[in-house]
Amino acid sequence: MADSGSVSTKRMWCSIPEKFQLHAAMLALQFGYAGFHVVSRAALNMGISKYVFPVYRNIIALLLLLPFAYFFEKKNRPPINFNFLCQFFFLALVGITANQGFYLLGLENTSPTFASAVQNSIPAITFLMAVILRIEQVKLNRKDGLAKVAGTICCVIGATIITLYKGPAIYTPSNHLNNTSTMINEVTTTTPMIDFWKMSLGDAKGKNWILGCVYLFGHCLSWSAWLVFQTPILKKYPARLSVTSFTCFFGLLQFLVIALVCERNAQAWLFTSRGEIFTILYVGVVASGIAFAVQIWCIDKQGPVFVAVYQPVQTFVVAFMASITLGEEFYLGGIIGAILIVVGLYFVLWGKSEENKFAKEQLAIGSSTTEHSNIRSTSDAKEPPLNEPLLSSSSENVGIKILN
Repeated sequence: MADSGSVSTKRMWCSIPEKFQLHAAMLALQFGYAGFHVVSRAALNMGISKYVFPVYRNIIALLLLLPFAYFFEKKNRPPINFNFLCQFFFLALVGITANQGFYLLGLENTSPTFASAVQNSIPAITFLMAVILRIEQVKLNRKDGLAKVAGTICCVIGATIITLYKGPAIYTPSNHLNNTSTMINEVTTTTPMIDFWKMSLGDAKGKNWILGCVYLFGHCLSWSAWLVFQTPILKKYPARLSVTSFTCFFGLLQFLVIALVCERNAQAWLFTSRGEIFTILYVGVVASGIAFAVQIWCIDKQGPVFVAVYQPVQTFVVAFMASITLGEEFYLGGIIGAILIVVGLYFVLWGKSEENKFAKEQLAIGSSTTEHSNIRSTSDAKEPPLNEPLLSSSSENVGIKILN
């Protein structure tokens, strides 16, 4: 019964168009990443070491990915060599060590909402990198190329407005905030979940905000480079889960060296509360294990720009979670920026769709032309040339013998 149910579920998923699967996977991934911002801030507020935190995160991700990579790609995995190992090491250095390290340093000096807003620059950075490396083709004389450029610019402008312009408050959930504060004050015994939500989205007071912005910009550069560099590696080594597992392994080794050098307190490796365990498990399973697998699948199917352009969705989700949990207000700048981000997202996705249609049309025209030329050459080969006699040499010999 269980096998038949799993088979029917697999058939139902396979019957869904791949385009819908990709969009659904990326939307779900943004919700998971939005929770990651909250959980990571909570972990730092609880006192978890920023050097130990990514070590445990990548251990969980590696344990989650390794069995699937080994069994599912056992027959199709290309042989490994030193060149591939160097590429995986570099991919881990950019996409895990620099990416996660800069993010934690930036989040420590800012807030989750601001970190999510800064990440909206990732689509533009990824787009520029992909164009420079000729991974993404942009034809400015076609409507799909203009749409991708215009959409990327809209996303950047929207992210800039969210970051720099606050404006008047449009929505103030004061009643919700008062009710939440009253409920928390009335609770005599504080539970771990209430502690978690009370401290999760707090701003970093007394920290260096400018330095935090610099760290977050380095995080965005690293993430964009990671998305772009995966494309040529996947073409040479098309085992997606194995690439992700090797990347997590080398990232774990790099963070382990950093933690052993920088973290002098042995107690930092121990967890003392259920909240700390929850943050590690969430970040390792959702934000690393599942997210890496989904991301690399979408990159393999649609390219790095498709994955990066969904990044602004996180800002909406983080703002919504902040409003629900802590009663944060919605401001005019955020609403204007959100509208521009949605418009930019639509333009980029529409441009990608038109580009795929154009590529399929060109492929169909090329195949039909090749087929037609093959048929023509075959028919020409069957017709005897005019400059040769109609009778073969054997026929001539027979005629000569008869005459004799």
